Amino acid sequence: QVQLVESGGGLVQPGGSLRLSCAASGPIFKINVMGWYRQAPGKERELVAQLVSDGRTNYTDSVKGRFTISGDFGKNTVYLQMNSLKPEDTAVYYCDANIAPSGFIRYYHYWGQGTQVTVSS
Repeated sequence: QVQLVESGGGLVQPGGSLRLSCAASGPIFKINVMGWYRQAPGKERELVAQLVSDGRTNYTDSVKGRFTISGDFGKNTVYLQMNSLKPEDTAVYYCDANIAPSGFIRYYHYWGQGTQVTVSS
């Protein structure tokens, strides 16, 4: 079945950088949107960044200028380059995508399992 697998999380000091990767696999016909959400303890899951297949991007205000989303829709992959990390960026980061599986013409929403990012000295 279709699944999203993230990698690249970990522990980093304030001001440091991390790069998250997400790969979609399985019987995929087409992907039109890929993105990243995060959820900190006691808080709701929030959108961090989004990449549309036409190249448009969208970022939440708190990460603008520090995070960059990129991807290759031909390879079903999306990345999140995170620079100048702050303790408040600590959260579980989830990859998400709108995917039309093989044999389907409509899109379904999928989540990855999440990867922990901890920013601490």
